[in-house]
Amino acid sequence: MTPSFIFYMDIIGTVAFAISGVMVAVRKDMDAFGIIILALVTATGGGVLRDILIGQIPPVMFRNPVYVIISVVTACVAFLILYFNKGISKKNIASITDKLLFWFDTLGLAAFTVDGVSAGMQTGSSRSLFLVVFLGTITGVGGGIIRDILATEMPYIFVRHIYAIASIIGALLTGILWPVAGQNHAILAGFLVTILIRALAAHYKWNLPHIRKH
Repeated sequence: MTPSFIFYMDIIGTVAFAISGVMVAVRKDMDAFGIIILALVTATGGGVLRDILIGQIPPVMFRNPVYVIISVVTACVAFLILYFNKGISKKNIASITDKLLFWFDTLGLAAFTVDGVSAGMQTGSSRSLFLVVFLGTITGVGGGIIRDILATEMPYIFVRHIYAIASIIGALLTGILWPVAGQNHAILAGFLVTILIRALAAHYKWNLPHIRKH
């Protein structure tokens, strides 16, 4: 695995989660500043939690501001596109944000899940499968949780389709394949499987059991 491969995964996850943050902010009628902040915390929150857990202080976003810059630029571009597109009604905005939120959230989840596993492997703790899977999952879902809390919503991972489970399975597959199939193949497999599980869950309306009181 070359550094550029991990870097590209980071870029994919950052852009995708930034856009998902924009979609939630727009749905909540936030102003431009709120949109940028929500995009930023969505794109970087999971990585910050991961870095704190493995003792990388200060977190990567502060040592390498490229991810902050990408998040802010992405948020600004998305905001301008939506703001100046006068043909989009409130009803259309709701439909667009729901669809974009799902797909960009899924893409960001997959990219950051395998990125978290990679970070765990680089700590020298590759024999601890539980650790690398946990790091992959917290990197994948952490930003979304912070985003939803700031937007005063029930965190997406607790109520919609199969979300955290997809991240766990993707991280587990990546961790298992890492020493067997090689780093690149393990990361690609985990990335694709996470997306596949999310897509199938949405298509077939898979959800974990709920306790419904009538």
